[in-house]
Amino acid sequence: MSGTKSWITAVLVAAGLAALSTPALAQSSQPGQQDKPGQSQPSSQQAADPSKSGSSLAMPEAAPNSEELASAKAFQEMPNTDLPKKIAAGEEFLKKYPDSQHRPMVYSSLTLAYIQTGNTQKAFETGDKEIALKPDDVQTLAVLGQTIPRAMSASTPEPEKQLAKAEDYSKRAIQVTPTIPKPEGMPDQNFVAAKNSTLAMAHSGLGLVYFRRGKFNDAIPELEQSVKVDPNPTPDPVNLYLLGMANQKASHYDDAAVAFNKCAELNSKLQATCRSGADESKKQASTQMSTPK
Repeated sequence: MSGTKSWITAVLVAAGLAALSTPALAQSSQPGQQDKPGQSQPSSQQAADPSKSGSSLAMPEAAPNSEELASAKAFQEMPNTDLPKKIAAGEEFLKKYPDSQHRPMVYSSLTLAYIQTGNTQKAFETGDKEIALKPDDVQTLAVLGQTIPRAMSASTPEPEKQLAKAEDYSKRAIQVTPTIPKPEGMPDQNFVAAKNSTLAMAHSGLGLVYFRRGKFNDAIPELEQSVKVDPNPTPDPVNLYLLGMANQKASHYDDAAVAFNKCAELNSKLQATCRSGADESKKQASTQMSTPK
């Protein structure tokens, strides 16, 4: 798994927060390890009303439709092992039931699936629809808040508009996540891990927004907080790399070397880059004046 995909799959831990109003996603497992250790997926051991996924806001009641409900539950219970199949099923559901009260659950799941399959444009479009329906869906807010600035390139149209959106989504996730009550039946440690994983993504996204704007001293505390609250046994190497870069550009060379060294200790595609960054920061620390924080 590539370094890029490792941070993408981190969103699956935060899927536990979609369970805050979707019991079928509630019994999230202990974090496991992939390329970036600590990713877990929500289980679907309990039946649920899929219309409540990802937010505490109630959707308007629609007339009962047993076929629609069965289709929503079938989609919700589909495993993530065949993402193209799940995407096709979600798109077909939305086409068949364009006004369904279960759209938030489908939008939220499709947003993650599109990101995992590299279709960020569709992820952004679908995630925006989800947030329009469920403004307090902290999972989707945090996922997009982190993904938007990470997916940007020199060819990204209206980059400042994209950064403004990522900033807004990240700040909203940071504000709302601590206020969410623990759902009945969810173990305390799973609930804390889900909230912290969401906060880690939101702080990471906000830090990268500041970094891309050249506000390195503003980026540093956000990236530090992301690393601090990350419940995974091993931190996201992307965050450590960004923390090293932000400190280096802010002339905090010793702190940059520390962050780069931690990144270099991890088995990721950034390992060699971080080793080089650590060496460069150490040389800078010995030959240039560091700026105090």
